[in-house]
Amino acid sequence: MSRRKILQRSSIGFGGLAFHCLQHASTATATPAPTPAGAESDSLPTDAALGQLHHRARAKNVIFCFMSGGVSHVDSFDPKPRLQQLHGQPMPLPIQRTQFNQNGNVMASPFSFAPGGTSGLPVSDMFPQLREVADELAVVRSMTTPVNEHAQGNFFMHTGFPTMGHPTAGAWCGYGLGTANQNLPAYVVLQSGTAIPPHGGVSLYSNGFLPAAFQGSILQADRAEAIPNIRPHEAAETQLQRLDFARRLNRSFWSETGEDAQVEGAIRNYETAFRMQTAVPELCDISSESAETLTLYGIESADQEEAAYGRQCLLARRLVEQGVRFVELSCLTKSIGAGGAANPWDQHGDLERGHRLMGRQVDQPIAGLIQDLRRRGLLDETLIVWAGEFGRTPFSQGSDGRDHNPFGFSIWMAGGGIRGGTSYGETDELGYHAVEDPCTVYDMWATVLHQLGIDHHRLTHRHSGRDFRLTDVHGNVLTKILS
Repeated sequence: MSRRKILQRSSIGFGGLAFHCLQHASTATATPAPTPAGAESDSLPTDAALGQLHHRARAKNVIFCFMSGGVSHVDSFDPKPRLQQLHGQPMPLPIQRTQFNQNGNVMASPFSFAPGGTSGLPVSDMFPQLREVADELAVVRSMTTPVNEHAQGNFFMHTGFPTMGHPTAGAWCGYGLGTANQNLPAYVVLQSGTAIPPHGGVSLYSNGFLPAAFQGSILQADRAEAIPNIRPHEAAETQLQRLDFARRLNRSFWSETGEDAQVEGAIRNYETAFRMQTAVPELCDISSESAETLTLYGIESADQEEAAYGRQCLLARRLVEQGVRFVELSCLTKSIGAGGAANPWDQHGDLERGHRLMGRQVDQPIAGLIQDLRRRGLLDETLIVWAGEFGRTPFSQGSDGRDHNPFGFSIWMAGGGIRGGTSYGETDELGYHAVEDPCTVYDMWATVLHQLGIDHHRLTHRHSGRDFRLTDVHGNVLTKILS
């Protein structure tokens, strides 16, 4: 009998001891302990792929506000007066193939723009509350993507690849930096109300070929149980016995696989899930929040979708307070005409109505999130990324919609060492193509990793004989928007 088999068969009590420790850990505070005086500030948890940061981090956490469906940049953050002048006329430039090829004439924006904050950064009246915090935003107006379809666009925006099977950005951040709070996952996806995953499904939140512990955990922000069956339905002693038995079987299988990393990740998921039974219900209980805070996030709004999205934003703040590395928010919709449940910003017709409804849903909650993080001293260490999978055309589809435009569109970042009140890059006078400082999704994620203290070239994982990374073989940090 091998030494491993002897330990395996004679030391089955080790599993019970481990879960005994977990049981005590679950009652401990969820707030990460501060770095002791004199300790290395760039050291990382033991589960981090990187032993230490590559350089000083400006941010500790990321909140990703994903606007699924494709927000029209020429109606939100990229004003184009030329569209007003040419409204109704044929496009003066050649038109590239679009998703549906039902292309009309130049279409002026139905939204008016005004300068925001002391910086004067222009924001449309689709986002009146975000305009008030414009001095916190760095708008990238020259984003591009090589894909023009929702599912591929969503995968590309999340993973840097247009197909499933690759780790999402949230998984990469958790893998590289480790878990700052052992009671919660490193990567959390929030949903509420009618929100469902965008086209591509839950694979958008996948760990891909990274260890299973870094996949996105979906929390339903406005349900009695944010995760099904999160509250135990049996005595703690009985549960510990069951978990101990499962742990012994899992460890035996893990040994037989040659200590496979994916199996180990699955075992760690069991352990995290046990601790989450206490941490998640406490996290989702917002009864201690003041009425002023609830109003700030729009949670008391008569608009049910605004209130539901506001609850996601509030829980995002509570999650980063607890040390969760990456939080993703999900748009929701009941019925907005041309947009669908999986891609609610997708207005191929009746764009003004659909975009106004979607703008109302997210405007107050995200502006409130920025304000709340700022007043709590958390914005400087929390990086907010706002983006859809592509933009919209400057010409109409039919009479009052816009088709997909991957050639130039807008995203923005705030907090986490970003220089607010600025814009980066430009599209042409019609908002069709990026013509100044074209930016890629790789550049966006390279910048996010840089602010987290990671050199994106050096965060890799070997899979199928190749070293993969979030930015593939591309990416440049957008230094012009860094403070």
